[in-house]
Amino acid sequence: MTFHPHKPLYAPRGVVATSQPLAASAGLGVLRRGGNAVDAAVATAIALTVVQPGSNDIGGDLFAIVWDGTRLHGLNASGRSPAALSLDAVRDGMPERGWLPVTVPGAPAGWWDLHARFGALPFAELFADAIGYAERGYPVSPEVARAWGRSAAVHARLDGEEFAEWGRVFTVPGGGPPRAGERWANPAAARTLRLIADSAADAFYTGEIAAALAGHAARTGGLLTATDLAAHTSTWVDPIHVAYRDHEVWELPPNGQGIAALLALGILDGVDLAALPPVERLHWEIEAMKLGFADAFAYVADPDRVIVPTAELLRPEYAAARRAHIGARALTPAPGDPVRGGTVYLCAADADGMMVSLIQSNYMGFGSYVVLPGYGFGLQNRGLGFRLEPDHPNAVGPAKRPFHTIIPGFLTRDGEPVGPFGVMGGHMQPQGHLQVVTSTVDGGLDPQAALNAPRWYWQAGRSVLVEEGLAAPEVLAELERRGHEVTASRESAIFGYGQAIWRLPFGGYVAGSEPRADGCAMGY
Repeated sequence: MTFHPHKPLYAPRGVVATSQPLAASAGLGVLRRGGNAVDAAVATAIALTVVQPGSNDIGGDLFAIVWDGTRLHGLNASGRSPAALSLDAVRDGMPERGWLPVTVPGAPAGWWDLHARFGALPFAELFADAIGYAERGYPVSPEVARAWGRSAAVHARLDGEEFAEWGRVFTVPGGGPPRAGERWANPAAARTLRLIADSAADAFYTGEIAAALAGHAARTGGLLTATDLAAHTSTWVDPIHVAYRDHEVWELPPNGQGIAALLALGILDGVDLAALPPVERLHWEIEAMKLGFADAFAYVADPDRVIVPTAELLRPEYAAARRAHIGARALTPAPGDPVRGGTVYLCAADADGMMVSLIQSNYMGFGSYVVLPGYGFGLQNRGLGFRLEPDHPNAVGPAKRPFHTIIPGFLTRDGEPVGPFGVMGGHMQPQGHLQVVTSTVDGGLDPQAALNAPRWYWQAGRSVLVEEGLAAPEVLAELERRGHEVTASRESAIFGYGQAIWRLPFGGYVAGSEPRADGCAMGY
């Protein structure tokens, strides 16, 4: 499909950017009522669970980076596997849907933890728009409706008691998914959000919702228990970074895949991309990204359970060694030895300079398609991020955080904040981060122009999907002569949905929002 590039938004005081306008409006309303960027980000995130279901839900996970005006803080609000999950339980493979890939949802705790540390307005006030849309309904936006239709086709192939509630909650009268402009409501989710709002999320982990989740799992074959839910905690972490030209690119440490983007950018920091012809630049970017993924797939795991060699992977000497592997032809990536050598994304900024980069997700559309009866929300299927090899650092096991695809990003320059950015979409995310950063730093593009630019997506091996307009036909032909297997794609969702806000040198902000999605940047 084609998309229509947006123009950048300039605003003097505050901005919210995300992939659904009603959610962006919820965050902007919070800013205008005196809330700060964290309040706005949390309100936007909560609204997104209602107005962009499938991409995220109350039963998903969350990660965030916050610039508090002085320094960066990271929050890992991803959940762990049930204590009863074992390699034997998935010996025949981890299914994509159902109870087995379900991990403890981290988003509700993440909303509260962000607010408790940084929020200014009352926590319950941040739920107002989301509850209103869930209770009274709203017209579904076009790209959300398109994705919803694909998810309904997936659900039609699922059989089991655990999948029945999805059809009752996420269809309209007549049994199908809502079409663009059709009104949809979820009053059960409104009740759930009220319980979370009034209890500082305790109802979800130790109260009424936790009891209902544990009971539903016990009745329908799930491993999740009340003990698993009560044991959940978010983790405050220090973001990690690499230098790229005169900027610093920040991501969260594992169990997320943000380190893949940093590894690739560390490799590219030693290459003058701006001076290269188009085919050479694309070749270097793709090859560097492949090496970044090879290391991420090999080493990223739950740092509470194994030692992840993060510092070693990010050493400039290691980047130089990996850079030396890139030649004139496409390679099949392999990890190095560093020790020896339906997601939604949003960002917000306020008048005092606080900025937030936040991402939350179900994974793979509606995740597990397991929906809690009477409460109107579904559960993620992040257990798919585990590996089945017993000696792998990220092997399936009890009470572990799996490899996670969702990653918020942040850009600084000489230690001063530039702003938050992100690109959602599975393994497109580090690739989107790389392409937004290089377009910004090497290409000098504003955030909207960087998001408008056509993208490429490395799938596996030597296979690369390219978006219409990425490069001239002769450039793509030359990539193929170098060994890349290039395929053009008109499916815009493959290339991710991004947002970015940059601080202006004389005050205020310039923001961009993904032209391939329904969303927008809003400011005042």
